[in-house]
Amino acid sequence: MKNDFVFNKAEFEDMVMRVKAQIASQRESLFKSLFSCIDNTTLNGSDTKQSVRDFCRATMSMQPDGVHTASVCVYPVFVAEAKRSLQGSCIGVASVAGGFPSGQIPTKLKADEVRYVVDQGADEVDFVINRGLFLDGETNKVFDEISLAKEICGRSIPLKVILETGELSTPERIYAAAMLSMQAGADFVKTSTGKISVGATPESGYAILSAIADFSKITRRRIAYKAAGGIATVDDALFHYVLTKNMLDLENIDKHIFRIGTSRLTNQLFKILT
Repeated sequence: MKNDFVFNKAEFEDMVMRVKAQIASQRESLFKSLFSCIDNTTLNGSDTKQSVRDFCRATMSMQPDGVHTASVCVYPVFVAEAKRSLQGSCIGVASVAGGFPSGQIPTKLKADEVRYVVDQGADEVDFVINRGLFLDGETNKVFDEISLAKEICGRSIPLKVILETGELSTPERIYAAAMLSMQAGADFVKTSTGKISVGATPESGYAILSAIADFSKITRRRIAYKAAGGIATVDDALFHYVLTKNMLDLENIDKHIFRIGTSRLTNQLFKILT
């Protein structure tokens, strides 16, 4: 698939202005939809079985007007615990995999980790690419790792491919990595791990969504977008939500098209909604 994307600053700035204007006029009407697109995330080195149980129960208790988050996202070793804690709810369990957050482990170990979280009952897999391989030009290896991960997930388990856009640096690289991920079988393209200083930015979202829109035109497949990393405020989240609607030319979007990965936003939005 041809990749001739060049970041156009003027077009980007025009889109940013339009998104901000729409947020200003529609802000409060978007809160419930946004809440339902959250992957409530706990990825701390200090996580324990008890803290994950508490986190899941707290997430279940936050259901303003019957609206709940899309999932809880945890480390692989906590998937089974999260599944037990969320039993009877409609909240899914997502797990990071693939040597999160660096992606710098052998392919076999990446595959074994994806297989492990699937066997543990994960409903979704957030798989991180090896940025070193991508930046070294070994894109075939990155493609093969994503493709293998998707093969293990099968059709029923969405694969969210994390690019770590802050390390890819340019919109052109981000676009190329997003396109590669979709060609390899990604169901979602995700910005960041949240473990480096630069997470989801307007530029990175624009580049990924440009790739998703172009991919959809060619294949007629609708790939979803997940913004994560540094999304600390409701307005940050709303920007990516409305940007997705505009870039994909959709009147309405839901958790099948858009996600926000956050550990801070959920409580803020819940308080607003109640």
